[in-house]
Amino acid sequence: MRVVILFGTEMGTAESAADSIAEELREAHDVSVHDMTDFDIADLDPRHFHVVVCSTYGDGDIPTGAEPFYDALDRHRPALHGLRFAVFGLGDTVYGDTFNRGGEIIAERLVECGATQVGEHARHDASTEIRVADMAREWAATLDIPTLVSA
Repeated sequence: MRVVILFGTEMGTAESAADSIAEELREAHDVSVHDMTDFDIADLDPRHFHVVVCSTYGDGDIPTGAEPFYDALDRHRPALHGLRFAVFGLGDTVYGDTFNRGGEIIAERLVECGATQVGEHARHDASTEIRVADMAREWAATLDIPTLVSA
């Protein structure tokens, strides 16, 4: 199964987390990593498993890097029935109610378009001493993604 990892970032931390997730999954899966800024929503394919890695910016907003992707989803509302995705969010609990809201916003829009979120919605907290890369790899190892079948 192909795994498409999409990241939305402001400062680069979500990209780093996406790379760690890709490292963890590459042994068993064909993995590609894409910046949401450059990803065309027409390429969202139900035959692939998608991982959304998204930070939170400001008062619970999506980062600048995720805006083009989100805006395209909002504008076109593609039918994404059959698409399965998981979310690794990044945030900081010092922001209270808006903690990790960026990943939630993207997930909500994908679900509204018919996609199905699977697995635990990971929420990294920058206020802890847990390294993003470590948490990302551990979380990725728990994802229930069908493995590639040799032809």
